[in-house]
Amino acid sequence: MQRRVVVTGLGLICGVGNTAAEIWQSLLAGKSGMAPIVGFDTEGHSVRFAAEVKNFDELQFVDKKESRKMGRFIHFALAATAEAMAQAGVQVTPENAENIGVHIGSGIGGFDVIEREHSALLAGGPRKISPFFIPAAIVNLAAGHVSIKYGAKGPNQAAATACTTSAHSIGDAYRIIERGDADVMIAGGAEAAITPMGVGGFAAMRALSTRNEDPTHACRPFDKDRDGFVVGEGAGILILEELEFAKARGAKILAEVIGYGMSSDAYHMTGMAPDGEGCYRSMRNALKSAHLQPEQIDYVNAHATSTPLGDAMESKAMETLFGEHALSHKLLISSTKSMTGHLLGGAGGLEAGITIMAMQNGIVPPTVNLDNVDPACRLNYVPKTPVKQQVTYALSNSFGFGGTNGSLVFKNWTE
Repeated sequence: MQRRVVVTGLGLICGVGNTAAEIWQSLLAGKSGMAPIVGFDTEGHSVRFAAEVKNFDELQFVDKKESRKMGRFIHFALAATAEAMAQAGVQVTPENAENIGVHIGSGIGGFDVIEREHSALLAGGPRKISPFFIPAAIVNLAAGHVSIKYGAKGPNQAAATACTTSAHSIGDAYRIIERGDADVMIAGGAEAAITPMGVGGFAAMRALSTRNEDPTHACRPFDKDRDGFVVGEGAGILILEELEFAKARGAKILAEVIGYGMSSDAYHMTGMAPDGEGCYRSMRNALKSAHLQPEQIDYVNAHATSTPLGDAMESKAMETLFGEHALSHKLLISSTKSMTGHLLGGAGGLEAGITIMAMQNGIVPPTVNLDNVDPACRLNYVPKTPVKQQVTYALSNSFGFGGTNGSLVFKNWTE
């Protein structure tokens, strides 16, 4: 018999809040996390704003000495995990430690550490490089530190699949539990790429919005005047459990994971396949995995980053898959990146958490800044204000550079 997997905790941090509850209230209020960058001097940069995490103190989650051995993305992962574990109430014991695992990834990892240590090298030579440089920067150390902190001795993995990282981490963790290799997985992703090279690099690609004079309105998914994404930072972590394990310990169940789909565009290193064909197959595979028909999906949290081609391709893919269910505007779709910015490798974890909160509250968060819908985008994107709607089945999309795609399907929990 196939093992069922449920969500019992979630921890979120991004530019509009440092906890899941704070983020949810910000989304319902249409609050933007985008503002001029304060983390570094932006003189000479063509893009000078982002969605930075605000008022964050990593010392609430890690001791000062240890914090210096970690990149900022690790701090975010630890903070989000602490919130998720507290909500789930999971206790790691000598008896269950080997059945509790971690799957937390990052698209880029410790960009801040790499830049800092490179400066040290140039200024003082190799002897000035910190002995903690490598473990502070590499992608799998978010999962490593979480595993060490909680004593989780089960599977310990990290995905690095660009902007699909978190979705793949959660989906792969779901499969790990489903096949019996763990009873609990701490899963998601974290990112901290708002650095001189991070912002400068994406700007050099012409991937970013350049609305320096109006940051709060810069990210405008599906709008005809969109001009690129806004870099965000933070983390999204879910606690996944095998259903009977969760029930036996009296856990409060937030949602059930019922489907996971993947695909590759096999087309271009940064561009999406024509008509969103790769996105379409990812969503189709997720619905097949969940044993659902397209018309059963109530809400899609879209990947939609506010890029001219990407949003149109994802919209076309949804139109192809959902047909009249989408064209009639019965299917609700929104891009919460319009407020949070794009967390890159952390996006899928954040948005999976947001999708679950939408199901729990019976409210779909909006796509803000959607003033003039692109004629190529013909669906219901929940413009500007939330919509009260019972959500039984929801899908969360993540698509990344290299044509890597992931889609997750959640079911509102009922006995």
